[in-house]
Amino acid sequence: MKNISKYSLLLTLGLVGLFSNACKDEFLDRPPIGVFSEEALRTKAGVQGMLIAAYTGLNGAMYGSGSSAGADVSTFSNWVFGSLTSDDAQKGADVGGSRSNIERYEIAADNTKLDDRWRFVYDGIARCNDVLRVAPTVKDFTDTELKNILGQARTLRAVYYFHGTVVFGRMPWIDEKTTDYLQPNERVLWKEMEEDAKFGYDNLPETFPELGRVNKWMAGVMLAKLYVFQKKWAEAKPLLDVIIANGRTTRGVKYALLPRYHDNFRIVTQGTNTDSESVLDAQYSVNDNGRGYNGGLGDNLNFPHGGLPSQPGGCCGYHQPSQDLVNAYQTDANGLPLLDNHNKTEVKSDEGIESNQPFTPHQGPLDPRLDWTVGRRGIPYLDWGPHPGKAWIRDQNYAGPFSPKKNVYYKADEGVFTEGTSRQISANNVRIIRFAEVLLMAAETEAELGNLEKAREYINQIRRRAANPDGFVKMPDGKAAANYVIQEYKEPWADKAFALKAIRFERRLELGMEGQRFFDLVRWGIAKEVLNNYLTYETTKRANLKGAVFRDHNVLFPVPQRQIDATKRPDGTPTLTQNPGY
Repeated sequence: MKNISKYSLLLTLGLVGLFSNACKDEFLDRPPIGVFSEEALRTKAGVQGMLIAAYTGLNGAMYGSGSSAGADVSTFSNWVFGSLTSDDAQKGADVGGSRSNIERYEIAADNTKLDDRWRFVYDGIARCNDVLRVAPTVKDFTDTELKNILGQARTLRAVYYFHGTVVFGRMPWIDEKTTDYLQPNERVLWKEMEEDAKFGYDNLPETFPELGRVNKWMAGVMLAKLYVFQKKWAEAKPLLDVIIANGRTTRGVKYALLPRYHDNFRIVTQGTNTDSESVLDAQYSVNDNGRGYNGGLGDNLNFPHGGLPSQPGGCCGYHQPSQDLVNAYQTDANGLPLLDNHNKTEVKSDEGIESNQPFTPHQGPLDPRLDWTVGRRGIPYLDWGPHPGKAWIRDQNYAGPFSPKKNVYYKADEGVFTEGTSRQISANNVRIIRFAEVLLMAAETEAELGNLEKAREYINQIRRRAANPDGFVKMPDGKAAANYVIQEYKEPWADKAFALKAIRFERRLELGMEGQRFFDLVRWGIAKEVLNNYLTYETTKRANLKGAVFRDHNVLFPVPQRQIDATKRPDGTPTLTQNPGY
């Protein structure tokens, strides 16, 4: 009753104020409550606050009502558009929903998930543009301070535009000078994104006292990624060479692979002075009066299902790894991946077996990264004990027997790094870009340029880390949880086609379930072939995928119909054009 009385009193006082001022002229000129004018922000503190707001978008939850309604397709984990659409994962949970249409390549332009993504991207861009428009008008910034701020805002703008480009392709260019916001989507904005990232690389400092800011090296990595996506190998190589030799995290730690693979996805090791692998993280936090918006809201559906206190999150069984992905982690007798037909044999699962019935996990040789990427029956699930199988799966018949793992927090972190009583929101960062991806991009670049041995050297660095026994999943007695067999490529690479096959496969293994797979398949030009082969295989396991077909136009998603309708000119002429095939 106290709360009701308090809000009733506030409402009453508000109405009294409204009617007492209604006859005065100044009533019409009052600024909206909770909104700052640009004039009020033309200070150093105001611009820094605007810049922080631009960073806030990296958490993927700028709008919404505390649910995953918009955050699920805005989060930089990209699990909906980059993972469910690939051969890595299925929607999971149970039958139906707008994500099913995305998964099956049957998405229409009126799907609200498209509009959520579009609005999120341009919200982030708008925040960057605010900084870029206001900062130069503040007279007491030094030249160095101003370049620092502009470099951060422009690099972040490139990140947001890229986050939209990989989904929609052509997008309208809106910058800090735009006054007519009815701009066409005539082309992919590679040039503009390059210029923004290049400005950051040329003008930002190498380090910052604050964790999580964009520095020179991160801007360089973003620029290199733009080059790689455009197949600009000659431009990418020298930049990647310099980054690998000299690049540092915001805190000045030289870029390097962490000794243990899974430390990338563990809260207590993220952002420390020894965290050498972070290039750009979504810096999540909880219990900070942010109502969960600063935590992993966009992945709050992606936990084992069941509602039990003995399991992390307790809901909702989405983003389930595919059998195809699990099979990809098999190795041969030499500890190398099965590049040509990883589905010829299968990793044993507990599908159809109750949790109270006996089950022996797969005994064949496996890449140890499997059990840091996928939760499977009988294998320790972080420090939550062995994954019990079916008891943690929402519907095995629908989406299979496996659980996601990289977004999940440790039991020891619960209550400290989770949001109050909301067990599905944690401070486990999304690694938007990590140094392993820099090495993978460098390997791909070297192979494309014919430098096959240099490419093999980079791939072996990644495999060497994965082979570190200290980083294996262990049983309570300290023994390896499975038959982990992994080796480096010891034979020289003499064939470019083989080298590229090995590099692409390694990228899948290293970045499994990290939301990049679909976009990789598209940029390699092999999405149709790979994904239809995947559907042929996976439908032998999952009836929910039967009838799904990947067609040529599915390499891009539709421009949201809401945006096409909302941006028509006064005469009814559309500003935006729809992508082919929709």
